[in-house]
Amino acid sequence: MVDRLPLPTLLSQALVAFTIEFDNEFEHRMPHRTAVGGGNRGPWLTSMAMWSNFMRLVPDGGVPLGEMRGPARITNLGGLERWGYVTVEPTDRPAADRWVRLTRGGRAAQRVWRPLADEIEQRWRERFGDVAIDELREALSAFADPSLPGYLPVVGYADGMRSDHVRGVPGAAAEDLAGKLSQVLLSFTLDYEAESQLSLPMSADVLRVIASDGTPVRDLPRLSGVSKEAIASSLGFLSRHGLIEVAAEPSQRTKVARLTANGAKARARHPRIVAATEDRWRTRAARDVDRVRSALITGERLALGLRPYPDGWRAHNPYRARTELMLADPTAALPHQPMVLHRGGYPDGS
Repeated sequence: MVDRLPLPTLLSQALVAFTIEFDNEFEHRMPHRTAVGGGNRGPWLTSMAMWSNFMRLVPDGGVPLGEMRGPARITNLGGLERWGYVTVEPTDRPAADRWVRLTRGGRAAQRVWRPLADEIEQRWRERFGDVAIDELREALSAFADPSLPGYLPVVGYADGMRSDHVRGVPGAAAEDLAGKLSQVLLSFTLDYEAESQLSLPMSADVLRVIASDGTPVRDLPRLSGVSKEAIASSLGFLSRHGLIEVAAEPSQRTKVARLTANGAKARARHPRIVAATEDRWRTRAARDVDRVRSALITGERLALGLRPYPDGWRAHNPYRARTELMLADPTAALPHQPMVLHRGGYPDGS
């Protein structure tokens, strides 16, 4: 079954698994605050996207805000301020005269974050072998685009979670495995969205799992692999654009999402656009595409790094049930495309 999954799904699930393991370790080591699982010291917890696309770029002495406009556009600078990682000052001056500076918590977070990508990759080497990881890195290098940033961007609700705003943001050659996975997946996402009116996360995670005869809204987080909050935002967008209808279903005591005629057409277009995009990649480099597919870590092997620490937020309600699903069957439970939202940059919209 895994072999038949689309290329972006295989890339996505490997990246999400790596990111969750990275984030779990950051949470374990970093004094922090969360609404779930306790913690009352340090900044509010956030995900790898905020590190890869913004926090790693802030030097100890600070940086002019003007130099960080691109990275700010694809992360959540306002959130990083509120959560206690940076300040943007002085507040009474024009943006051109303001500086982004690390807080004490931001400096501590940098120290914890900095070695983690290498450490998680070393864990993968111990699980899967040096040969397998070296092959994966080399295979991904054929498509990793150094003009792109190190992680997928935070996507917004207003445009349906498209990634177009990443264009023009300074990139760099990816050195860590997560960066290579991200750049390859982001390249595919941009190619897909050049042909699709709907974004890849909206199509792959939400429309894909709405059945022809309707699906209870309460079931969509389990079926899609993304959070309840991400589903609510997605349904709002799809409803406003006439692709679904959400209505109460008294017999099921819940709301049910149903595709409209246009929604059914959009859902049918999604696999065709994915296949056409992969075919274009194959036209350029068929052997390289096959090499990436063969090298990716997939299926139940991804569960090996997904178990959170006992005090981690993914081990607590309301997230515990989704964590158990991921551990039992990563292929079914992990999202088919990361849904990186402003809420913290977590790849499943949490």
